[in-house]
Amino acid sequence: MILGVNIDHVATVREARKTFEPDPVMAATLAILGGADGITIHLREDRRHAQDRDLRLLREVVHCELNLEMAVTDEMVRIALEVKPDMVTLVPEKRQELTTEGGLDMMGQKEHIKETIKKIQGAGMPVSLFINPNIMDVDISKEIGADMVEIHTGLYANAKGKKQEKELHRVMEAVKVANKLGLLANAGHGLNYFNVKGIAAIEGMRGLYIGHSIISRAVLVGIERAVREMKELIGGRLVV
Repeated sequence: MILGVNIDHVATVREARKTFEPDPVMAATLAILGGADGITIHLREDRRHAQDRDLRLLREVVHCELNLEMAVTDEMVRIALEVKPDMVTLVPEKRQELTTEGGLDMMGQKEHIKETIKKIQGAGMPVSLFINPNIMDVDISKEIGADMVEIHTGLYANAKGKKQEKELHRVMEAVKVANKLGLLANAGHGLNYFNVKGIAAIEGMRGLYIGHSIISRAVLVGIERAVREMKELIGGRLVV
C-alpha cells in the first residue's frame, strides 16, 4: 500500500516566522528515506503554507510519486501544467478554513471539475478527486473521467465507538464501489497512529495520504522514524 506523506505542515512552521526553516523540501527527502512512497504538497490559493518555490524544487528532487493537491481554479491548472507533478488531486478550498473540511461538491461543480480533469489529463497527468464517502460522489467521479478518488476520512477520524464503525463502513463501501467502477481508491484526512489500521485494512485500498500526524510525531522523534512507524502500522485487509 502506498503511503503519501504531506509536508505542508513543515511549511506552516516556516511561514509562522516567514523565514527559511524548516525547509519542506529537506523534510520530503527525509520522509522518503523513512519509507514514504510519495510526497504530497497542497499549494493553496492563499499560499498560507507551501509556496510555489517548494513545489518547483520538489519536482526536481522527488523521484517517487509527487502529488499536487490543488483547488479547481485556472491559476492552479496553469501551475500544474507547467510543473507536471506525477498526479493531481483536486480538493475543495475555503479561505477561512483551518484545513480541508470535506470532499468536493461533486453535484454542484460537476461540469467545472470535468473540464479541469480533461485539461490535466491532456498533459499526461492522472487526476484524483477528494470526495466524501458517498456512493453518488464515486459514481460522478467515474462519470466525469477521474482516474482515482481519495475518500475523505475526517468523519471516521473524529468519531468514536459505534459511530466510528459506521463511518468506517461508509469508507469501505465507497472503496468497494470505486474498485467495481475501475477507479483506484485512496483515503486521507485525520488519519493518525491510533486510527489508521481500520482504514489501511480495507480491501482494494491503493494508498493513504497522511500529513499532520506524521509531521507532529516528527517534531519529537524525527521524520524518518515517524514515517517508518506509520508504514509499520499499515497492513492486513478488511473485507466488506
